[in-house]
Amino acid sequence: MVEKSTIYDIAKELNISAATVSRALNNNPKISLATRKLVEDTAAKMNYKQNKLALALRSGKSNNVGVIVPRIDSNFFASVIRGIEEELHPEGYHVIICQTHEDQKREIENINTLLNAQVDGILLSISNTTKEYENVIKRVLNKNKPIIFFDRKMNVNGISSVTINDYEGGYAATKHLINEGCKRIAHLSGDQSLEIYQNRFKGYKQALLDHGMKFNEDYVLRTKSSVDAGIAAAKTLLSLPTPPDAIFSSSDFAGLGAIQELKEQGVKIPQDFCVVGFGNEPFTKFMELSISSVDQSPLEMGKMTAKVFLEQINNTDNLRIEKKVILVPELHTRKSSSRHAN
Repeated sequence: MVEKSTIYDIAKELNISAATVSRALNNNPKISLATRKLVEDTAAKMNYKQNKLALALRSGKSNNVGVIVPRIDSNFFASVIRGIEEELHPEGYHVIICQTHEDQKREIENINTLLNAQVDGILLSISNTTKEYENVIKRVLNKNKPIIFFDRKMNVNGISSVTINDYEGGYAATKHLINEGCKRIAHLSGDQSLEIYQNRFKGYKQALLDHGMKFNEDYVLRTKSSVDAGIAAAKTLLSLPTPPDAIFSSSDFAGLGAIQELKEQGVKIPQDFCVVGFGNEPFTKFMELSISSVDQSPLEMGKMTAKVFLEQINNTDNLRIEKKVILVPELHTRKSSSRHAN
């Protein structure tokens, strides 16, 4: 086994001080380029490896950024992470990814672990069980580390966020169904403990009211973001004395489940029943009956989240400035709701 060298071994080899070696390895501008190259080449020959954690503790900067998501087996969050990395990697940052599995306790553990690892900032999409953890947020800020919410957020003073206008997305989806001639529009509303689903519901309800349509509570079902939940919801809606003739689902997966059940019961889509989802998952455009859906722009969201982080980390005066970035959603209309195109 080859023994690792220290900066003192390099200094002895080059007959210079250990302090000069240290400065050269850390690209100190006071050290000439020629000396820096000589030290780097000698360090490589002597199998010298820098202790990154020790360096981070001394400098206060690790060039690592923590990203916390509810889960990574999701096209949306995978695309957000891709956007974050595309922006941060050229700036010399590496991303450490953690997932909460929708557990607030695990979320807090992740934050504490990332802080102990000396990350330069934390980018966070909260779990659906997160209620309040002001003390944890304060700990992050007290260490002069920016924390930025994306997609799912809490309203905390001094914390920046990057989200999509879920209200506008819900409104646009519902308005589209109204324009297609739908009279009784149901809504699969998702987990109402999360602000994103609350806003999609508000957009749906307001679009009905603005177009002179009655809001019917029986047409609103809280569902999980899953195919099975969509199947169960469609069964419930179709069993009503006056079933709806359209669904705006806050989730593409629940929307897909609803479509499967509608087909099973012989309902013609979109002639007799229209469906719009939310998320613009890849499967929505590739199915034989393509599904209309609201695009959440995850790649752009990731890039913008990273840009907000870079703004704050490069100017410490901005660490506690609250910046709210709200992206504009885009409705993609496809076969599942386009009566006028059929």
